[in-house]
Amino acid sequence: MAERTASPARIELLQGMPIFGAIREDTLRRLLERSRSVSVAAGGYFCREGDRAESMFVLDAGRVEVLKNWQQREFVLHHLGVGDCFGEMALLDLAPRSASVRAIEDCRAIEIGAADLLQLFEHDPEQFALIQMNIAREVCRRLRATDELLFRISMGERNAIAGPWPRAA
Repeated sequence: MAERTASPARIELLQGMPIFGAIREDTLRRLLERSRSVSVAAGGYFCREGDRAESMFVLDAGRVEVLKNWQQREFVLHHLGVGDCFGEMALLDLAPRSASVRAIEDCRAIEIGAADLLQLFEHDPEQFALIQMNIAREVCRRLRATDELLFRISMGERNAIAGPWPRAA
């Protein structure tokens, strides 16, 4: 089921996220009016590794796990909950999905597509640039956490287990 909605609760959800930091309310409303609400039942997938990628998701109900395939097995990389986003790399590089995302429980997410951001660019390039910069910061934050984890593992730390991605300070 997909629907479009720019409810006050969804605007507030986005305002609390690093990716939408300093974005005006009217811009968020416009973005939400173009985005879709996507529901996925427990056990279902929002996306699978290798799928074509043209959107990101903001989880506004439920919990998901981020999975990576290796030697025909799925491994859990992260667990995400309400207010977390996934798939944002697609809005920067348009490469295939680098991981799968499966619902742990019934979920609902806001899907924001590259076309939605293109429309924002045409309407307000400054707000578009700020969102792109915020997405790049989030991707960098996650890359730093991954670099630290890889370093700790390479140094022989046996308990170097990935936790949730760090949040912006």
